[in-house]
Formats: sequence, C-alpha cells, structure tokens
Amino acid sequence: MSNNRQQYDEEFKKNAVRLSYASSKTAKEVADDLGVSVSLLYRWRKRYTPQGDKTQYATMEEENRALRLEVAELQIERDMLKKAAGLLCKKPKIKATVKYTFMDNHTEYAAAKWAKMLKVSLSGYHSWRKRSEVSRKSEQAYKDQIRKLFEDSRRTYGVDRICGLLRKAGYKASYDRVKRYMEEMGLVSIHRRRCQRSLTDSRKARGEGYPNLVRDIKITEPFQIISSDISYIRTDEGFGYICQIRDVMSNIVLAESMADNMRSELVVKTIKQAQRRWHLPEGTIFHSDRGSQYTSEAVINILKKCKFRQSFSRVGMPGDNSWSESFFANLKKERVHWRNFKTIDEARQVLFEYIEVFYNRQRVQKRLGYLSPIQWLKQWQKQTSQLVA
Repeated sequence: MSNNRQQYDEEFKKNAVRLSYASSKTAKEVADDLGVSVSLLYRWRKRYTPQGDKTQYATMEEENRALRLEVAELQIERDMLKKAAGLLCKKPKIKATVKYTFMDNHTEYAAAKWAKMLKVSLSGYHSWRKRSEVSRKSEQAYKDQIRKLFEDSRRTYGVDRICGLLRKAGYKASYDRVKRYMEEMGLVSIHRRRCQRSLTDSRKARGEGYPNLVRDIKITEPFQIISSDISYIRTDEGFGYICQIRDVMSNIVLAESMADNMRSELVVKTIKQAQRRWHLPEGTIFHSDRGSQYTSEAVINILKKCKFRQSFSRVGMPGDNSWSESFFANLKKERVHWRNFKTIDEARQVLFEYIEVFYNRQRVQKRLGYLSPIQWLKQWQKQTSQLVA
C-alpha cells in the first residue's frame, strides 16, 4: 500500500500559522481550507509565532532531537568500542589489513565510522576490499581444484598426493595450506587399517631350495621383478580369495583372479592371465612368499614353462614381499574395509573395477611422479624408444 501522507516545507507551515491568526475563521475552518488536520495546525502554531519566528517550544524540540541523535551516536560508538576492544588493545601496532578484515566482518556499522575509530583510510579500505574479492575468487578456485582432485581419486588421496598433483598442474602447493583447506572442506581420505594376516604358511618350506633372488638387487626396468601374494575378502556367503601379480617397478597389477578357495590352481590361473596379457620376457623374476601354493608342483611347472626365475621371501620375513603387502593394504583400505559384500561375485566385480580401471589407470602414485602405473609405463616406453632411436 502506498504512503499518501503529504510532506510540508517550513515556508508552508509558517504561512498556515499566519493565516490562522489573521483570519476571522476558526482554526478548524482554516485547517479544513488548507486540507490539513486541526491538530497538525495547532502543532505548527506551537512552533511558530504569527510573525513566522520560531517559538521557545520549537527551539527546545530541536535541541531534544539533537540530543537524542547525539545519545544514539554515543551508544553506537560504545557498542563499536566493545566489539573492537580486543583489536584496539593489542600491541604492537596492528596492521591496516587486520583492521580492514575486522571492518569487513562488522558491516552492521558504517565503514566511515570504523575507519575513524580504527584510524585507517576509508579509501584504503575500499581498495583492499576490491583486492580481497579477487583474492577470494582465486582462493575459491584453488579449493575447487583440490575438491575435484579429491573426488576424482574416489576420496582416497591425502594431502601429499593432492599437493603433488597441484604442483604438476602448475599451482603453488604448500602442504600446510592444502591441509588447512581440506580440513575446512571436510575432505578426509579413507584411512582405516586392519592387521594384515598372511594366508600362506611358509614354515614347511625351509632349506636351500627356495632362493631369494631380489635381495639387494637393482631394479632397472619394468617386468624385471614381478611380485605375487594371496589375500582374503570377507563376504556374507563366506571368504573369497584374491591372487594378484604386480610389476615391482611400474606397480601395475598385471593380473588378478578370485575364487572361493586358495588352492594352487588360483595362482596358476593368475600366472597364465598375466603372461597372456603382457607377454612377459624370459628371465623375469617371480617373487612370492614360501606358501604351499607357491611351492606346489603346479606353480613351479607353469613358471618353468614361462621361463621365469622363481624367488622366495625368507622365512619369517614378510617384508621381503612388501610390494604385494602394500598393495593389499591399499586395496582393503580404499575398497574393502568400509563396505560389505553380499557375495563373492559382487566382491570380484568391485575389485576388478578398482584394479583395472582405478588403480592401474587413474590412481596416481608419488613414487611414479604423480602418474598412474599405466601412464608411467607409457612414459617410460616412450623415453626408452627415443634413447634407442
């Protein structure tokens, strides 16, 4: 609804008062003629004399109004002082940018008042705000990039790998800054570790027939050493057992197979799969622990057929096969421990996608220069072919 109330200037009020005194009509009649209420006319007569001068009442009214405004201003200053007390009492001298930030966080009061109280330049504050807006947009873009890298990693990358990818993309990446932003955005990588229990029993395989060919060896090329191990996956219908073979230099998982048992046939199947897919060279060292599956006649024979050299970890030294141990630790942390599998087939499908799509082709690794294993192998092959040419 629009406000139709008329506003009258001082000259109109004075003329109305003069007319009311000079006319033979009553005040009510004069008010009606002017189209105003009689009470309003009487209020104007309190303020002005018949000659148009201000009365004592008008002077007092103005003084009261001025006092009320002054009191209101003092109350505002008092409230502002309360809010700024911590800032004003700090020593040594506070930087102007700190004061500007404070002003920006308390916009319920006019910037000019803050500038006067905090003894800073108002124009300087407005210039800082313009620069800060650019900075805030830049900061938000940086955060968006961090979030994208984190989500693309399926929520598995921590601060180290995010920093590495940012630097690779041309950003300046301070560990503390990235860590702070990730905490602010609630980006926490999956970190849930359980004790890794070996499924293979190496105690029976003792003696000289199980050489360790990888101790102190210098790894110079992919497929020089491949590592294998078996781990279990818990499902509602029972345990599933996954065997994997992994290249030690590129970290590519060359093959993986899953079954409801951990007999030697599982290892044989995985070896055949790796050789069929990758055409591994003669003399490749196949390293594992001394579990009965790996010392079985079936596994020894398939390795001989592929012309691989078989190597074993020392008894009671699981660290000799740390390549496979670390892979299964990551797989379980990133795909197994936080979910429940109803069937072995469901687990097989999820882990196949994790290994073949994510781990081999997308998941970057610090040791590989923040490349995925497949990306690293392609780069290595390209560089090697250029050297040969």
